Amino acid sequence: MPSSKTSRTTRASGSARSAPAKKPAPRSPKGQPSHEVRIIGGQWRRTRLKVLDKPGLRPTPDRVRETLFNWLGQDLSGWRCVDAFAGTGVLGLEAASRGAAHVLLVEQDAVLVQLLQDNVTRLKADAVSVQRGDAVSALGRLPAGSVDLVFIDPPFDGPWFEPALKAATRAVPVGGWIYLEAPVAWPAEALGVLGLQCERHLKAGAVHAHLLQRTSLEPVPTPTVIPTEGDTP
Repeated sequence: MPSSKTSRTTRASGSARSAPAKKPAPRSPKGQPSHEVRIIGGQWRRTRLKVLDKPGLRPTPDRVRETLFNWLGQDLSGWRCVDAFAGTGVLGLEAASRGAAHVLLVEQDAVLVQLLQDNVTRLKADAVSVQRGDAVSALGRLPAGSVDLVFIDPPFDGPWFEPALKAATRAVPVGGWIYLEAPVAWPAEALGVLGLQCERHLKAGAVHAHLLQRTSLEPVPTPTVIPTEGDTP
């Protein structure tokens, strides 16, 4: 099974599913200020999603999402995915739009959880479920090796990167994938002790996007090298 996933990083499908009619975006909960992002590929291409103006909420830009799904391949049929710090849910919904068999959106903020549930209902996204709670704990409760892809895009000012990476590494099998957004590039040494290898990297503004692959069956040890501000790739 891992080998079938590996091949997907070496191709980028040029085909896109036919675009449905545009759907109106839902109103903001409790009148909170908002803007929008669009799903850029798959069956919900061009569908607008409401984004609340909340501190620390950074929807992955269109350019970065387009690059990510070129790395992964446009057809994710059969994949099991977790959007661990879902926020707007745009990463997980992009995966579901491209055919993922199941996507779990995990978010701690109650207002964002309600907006995620509204979007899932509006899209009739039967393969998507929403869970309120801590992302690291949610990943830790998953059976080992049970998902193919984990998205990790936490608030940049928090301590979540190392524990989330460790939990995600356990959740995917050897050959499974983790997508990480961070304010710095994670060096190979820090990833290696986690049993991970960076297959692709992109810097877009203040964001470093990493596509990581699990390479080791060994238990994940505590990292001894952690990137800090000022680290270079």
